Formats: sequence, structure tokens, C-alpha cells
Amino acid sequence: MEDIFMSLNKKSVDDINVAGKKVLCRCDFNVPLKDGKITDENRLVAALPTIKKLIADGGRVILCSHLGKVKTEEDKQTKTLAPVAKRLSELLGQEVKFAADPEVVGPNARAAVDAMKDGDVILLENTRFRPEETKNGEAFSKDLASLCDVFVNDAFGTAHRAHCSNVGVAKLVDTAVVGYLMQKEIDFLGNAVENPVRPFVAILGGAKVADKLNVISNLLEKCDTLIIGGGMAFTFLKAQGYEIGKSLVDDTKLDYCKEMLAKAEKLGKKLLLPVDTVTADAFPDPIDAKIDVEVYDAANMPADKAGFDIGPKTAALYAEAVKTAKTVVWNGPMGIFENPILAKGTIAVAEALAETDATTIIGGGDSAAAVNQLGFGDKMSHISTGGGASLEFLEGKELPGVAAANDK
Repeated sequence: MEDIFMSLNKKSVDDINVAGKKVLCRCDFNVPLKDGKITDENRLVAALPTIKKLIADGGRVILCSHLGKVKTEEDKQTKTLAPVAKRLSELLGQEVKFAADPEVVGPNARAAVDAMKDGDVILLENTRFRPEETKNGEAFSKDLASLCDVFVNDAFGTAHRAHCSNVGVAKLVDTAVVGYLMQKEIDFLGNAVENPVRPFVAILGGAKVADKLNVISNLLEKCDTLIIGGGMAFTFLKAQGYEIGKSLVDDTKLDYCKEMLAKAEKLGKKLLLPVDTVTADAFPDPIDAKIDVEVYDAANMPADKAGFDIGPKTAALYAEAVKTAKTVVWNGPMGIFENPILAKGTIAVAEALAETDATTIIGGGDSAAAVNQLGFGDKMSHISTGGGASLEFLEGKELPGVAAANDK
């Protein structure tokens, strides 16, 4: 897989100087809004270093992003980026002018760009106000490209999608580079999988085997030990002939699990599965409700119970496997971490990762939420900002948003 590894060697904002140039910078400002107020501004804060670098160069910085899905005219009322411009101005300590424009790149946006001086910042309207955005339609890509001399992509969360504002425009601009956030994702996630310091341990959890098929197969080839927890472990346990009671299972994937167990053996890789399970009569309702649980070894699970977390023996086994690792990638919780009683397995793994000397990489989505909510965020080497994008990296796929940038 050397080819993918080589293709991760992309030009970044540090390889260019944008003094006096118009720079279109694609960020991820897809933030949660309630009544027009931003409820979580992590993504805005994360974008600041790249924006500040472009300002410091003396560039004319044109920011763009999508926000949610835009299907109706009504969506355009609630999905505007106006509140983001306001908050970014406060965070940067200088005005970020909002170029309100229903066409995104229409007369108002063009006038705002024409009026810019070096070091100024403007924000375009939500790129999804244009229906072509998600189809990578050429007209919108050309509109975006017509505004700028240089394109910077710093939106890892959409890197696995080929849209106008991250891929289409990059192909029409001579200088297309990645920002600091993208660079960090490539360095950690991409390189961990393609060029890991060994021993390399991968931990996969989450509910569905079907979501992780390609990840399991690719990581088995790359890692030394693959650990499986969460709901998807039960399809593996059933494939080995164990009773799993009323636990979540995907009967269409039993043969696939058998193939993966055989593949691990053939490649001489360790594949660890739960040896005990925290069970209950039914899924907690509401999700954080107090619940009566019993722990059973994997070999004697009762037919009328369902498993909702890895048991203490499994947690100890998994923690032990992490201790000697040099690189650990974790994607997906070990149980229903939203419930305090069923979060113990996920907490045990997070604690083990917090204590190890290895490079620890959390692959976005639920595992990132779990690590942050449980208070281990600052103990990890890298927490990916992209759920779907990080999964595709772990599958060994080329991400269109990364591929579109200039090679070094």
C-alpha cells in the first residue's frame, strides 16, 4: 500500500505564502445551533490556527463551509452561517464580514471580495445553499474558483466526499493545499495505518458489523492485534458457536466473521473477542436509565439475556494488550457508554489508552464523544474530527478531499 502512503505527502499552508493573494479556505463550521446560538464551538476554535496563518501572511481570506443539510427554502432560514461569522469575529479579535448571498457566490459576495484589503476575512454563505454543491456540479465549482488565487482545504469531516467546495474548486485552482487540521489528520490517522510504529493495536467497537466490514479486513492486514468490542462482537461470538441470547446480531455477516477469524489466523495476527459480557433483560429505556445487570462468561450466556458491554475480565484483557503497544487506533465504544452502568468497558479502554506510552488515535464519531465526555480527551495523542472520513482512512481508501491537494 506504499502508493497511498506516498499520496499523503501533500503541500500544506506552511509551504506557501499568500501575501496579497485571495485565498478561499474551506473549513468545517458544521456546528450545532439552537435558536440561532452555537451550542458547541469546538470546530470554530479548531479552525483558528489555519485562519490566523493566512491573515499573518497578509492574505485576503475568504472562508466557506457547509452547515447541515439544505433541502427546503425553510432550511435556508435556519442553516445560515451568519451566527458563525459573528462568533468567529469574537474568537479572532477582528471582523469576519458575512457575505450574505442566496447564491453563495452572487453579486453581494463578489462585491465583498472586491472590497477586501490584505489581512481581511470574509465568510461566504452555507455552500449547500447551492444544490450543485453535493453533486460536485461544475458551475458552482467555477464560481468558487473565480473568487480566489489559492485554495486551502481544512475540512477533514467532508474529506471523504467529492463536493464543489472541497474537490471541484481544488481542480480549477493552480495552488491547492491542506490546512493544519487536515495535515494533523493525515499525519496521525493516515500514517498510523500505512506506516505504524509497532506493535500496532487496533480497537474496534460500535453496534454494527456491517459499518466496519472493510475496516476490519484492512486493519487485520496492517495491525499486530485487533480487538473487537461493542455490539458487533456478538456476531463474531455467534460465528464461533457461542450462545449470545437476545444480543444484537447480524446473521447475514456470520460467514464474513468466520472469514475474518480465519484471515487473522492465516496472517498470524491476534484477534481478541470478549470473554465475558455485562447482560440485562432489555435495552435501557431511556438510554441512561438505571438497569439491573449480570455478568456472564462468553461460554455460558443465558438465552433470555442480551449483552450491552464488555465484562471486567475482557476489560482487563484488552487493557493488557494495549500496555505493550506503540500505536493504538480506537474506533467505536465497547458498550452503551451513554448509560453509567454500561459505560465501564469503554471507560476501562479509555483509561488504558490514557496510561500507555503509545501514540493513541481516536477515530472520530462515537469514540471521540465517549473519550471527551468521560474526561480523557487531553490524554490522547490525536482525536479525529471526522466520523465517516476517519473510517474511510482506516479502510485504506483514498479520500477525495485529500487527493485533490497539490503533492509536495
